[in-house]
Amino acid sequence: MPKESSQGDSTGQTIQHATCVVVHGNAALITGASGSGKSTLALNMMAFGAKLIADDQVILQRDGDRIMASAPPPISGLIEARGVGILRAAPAAPAPVHVVIDLDQIEQDRLPTPRKTQLMGQAVPLLFKPDTPHFAAALMQYLTLGPLET
Repeated sequence: MPKESSQGDSTGQTIQHATCVVVHGNAALITGASGSGKSTLALNMMAFGAKLIADDQVILQRDGDRIMASAPPPISGLIEARGVGILRAAPAAPAPVHVVIDLDQIEQDRLPTPRKTQLMGQAVPLLFKPDTPHFAAALMQYLTLGPLET
C-alpha cells in the first residue's frame, strides 16, 4: 500500500513522494518506487487531456472528508520525462484525490474487486497497475465518469 511521507507540518499538510494529475476536477495520486513509471503514466494521461498537479512530490491536505492535492511551489508546472529532461506543463489547481494508483502492485485480476486505502485517515479507492497498454485511457474514463458500482 502507498505510504505517506513523514514530512507533515502544523497545518495538517504532508508531502508524499508521488505524482498527481486531474481530470474533470478528480485527482489521481500515482504512487510507487523511483523508476516505477509515475511520471510516464502522468505524461500518457496528459496526452489524453489530464492536467498536471505535481510530479515527484505532492502536498496533501485534509479538507473535511476530502484529501486535496497540490504542488509544492518550486516544482509547480514541471514534470520529468526520462531520457528527455524536465518539461513544462500548465499547472492545475488543487483538486480532491478520487483514486490512488499503486504502481508497485501488479493487478492480477481481469475485473478486480474494489479496494480502498487510507490517506490521511480517509478511505480512498485504490487501483494496482495492470499489464495493459490502455491503462492511461482507462484511468481517464475512470476519472471522467467513475467505475460501475457493484
